[in-house]
Amino acid sequence: MATDPSPQIPMRASSKSSNNSIHPVDVETPPVRTPTPIIYREIKHFKKWIPWLVPAFVVANTVMFIITMYVNNCPKNSVSCVADFLGRFSFQPFKENPLLGPSSATLLKMGALHVKEVVDGDQGWRLITCNWLHGGVFHLLANMLSLLVIGIRLEREFGFIRVGLIYIISGFGGSLMSALFLQSNISVGASGALFGILGSMLSELITNWTIYANKVASFVTLLVIIAVNLAVGILPHVDNFAHIGGFLTGFLLGFVFLIRPQFGWVSQRYAPPGHSSSARPKFKKYQCILWAVSLILVIVGLSLGLVMLLRGVNANDHCSWCHYLSCVPTSRWSCNTEPAYCSSTQLGSQVNVTCSTNGRTTTYFLPGASSSQIQSLCSQQCS
Repeated sequence: MATDPSPQIPMRASSKSSNNSIHPVDVETPPVRTPTPIIYREIKHFKKWIPWLVPAFVVANTVMFIITMYVNNCPKNSVSCVADFLGRFSFQPFKENPLLGPSSATLLKMGALHVKEVVDGDQGWRLITCNWLHGGVFHLLANMLSLLVIGIRLEREFGFIRVGLIYIISGFGGSLMSALFLQSNISVGASGALFGILGSMLSELITNWTIYANKVASFVTLLVIIAVNLAVGILPHVDNFAHIGGFLTGFLLGFVFLIRPQFGWVSQRYAPPGHSSSARPKFKKYQCILWAVSLILVIVGLSLGLVMLLRGVNANDHCSWCHYLSCVPTSRWSCNTEPAYCSSTQLGSQVNVTCSTNGRTTTYFLPGASSSQIQSLCSQQCS
């Protein structure tokens, strides 16, 4: 016999004979406690940003290089060029610029860093503009690819304002240190700003040490990357002082701009209503100490360096060994990077160019030679 699967409702019969109706039992059910709704909110201290500033920096540097090559106009201002099919965008001869780029005179015209112009010509803006110029295609590619790799990750984590400030200020710090030690050469490139980004990544790891899982592995990996890049700076024609200055500036700025609150404070702040726990500080003591000390050192260091530069101080006079930080001479290369100076005589279409550095003299047949063409010949003669 089939049984009825429906739930059995308890019944109660009335004791009165006059009413034999049957009623369901009034069962008292306990009140149902509705759970507190979980409100999902984005935690602003750990939100992910959409990176756009770092790609914009890459575009700006690339556009500046194209403009520089347009101004350079190698076919008009030089005797010979590389990649002639590019017209006025062709490159200077390899002997003059092995990086496939413009002449030194063009870079100086576009805003390259030159201490004499900064100090004697009151052109302090060169400390900023030099960071947006590059010596050649190879120089531009190396810097921009590195910036994309490390800059986008940092902007995604901390946003465009903080990363932008670190980039600009670090570039200025690198230019300042370069100007204090390398006073006879021009300097260009975003390497100082790029090393500032690297330095800020290291200080960010240190100041937010407690919230990382694989902290030791990350720390060692970052140190190796920084050490290798700084070691490349001891090669000739590489401005390692800009690298060091940018790195130190970015390292200090990382403690200031990239500090994160502790997870305990964040979980307490975003806890559901009614949740009670003991109050926790937003930052640890060591984070606050590093923040204050780094801020003071950045302000004092940049201000002191700028005052020294404008007063014409040569930092090499106070540090006899510091020049080895930028170039270490070996049997394979020399660290003599003095600018090329030449004497020239012109007789009709014949031009004699003599390099004052090595004494080499060469005669060229060049009708109507311009000063820029003679300067280009001088650079090749002294290379």
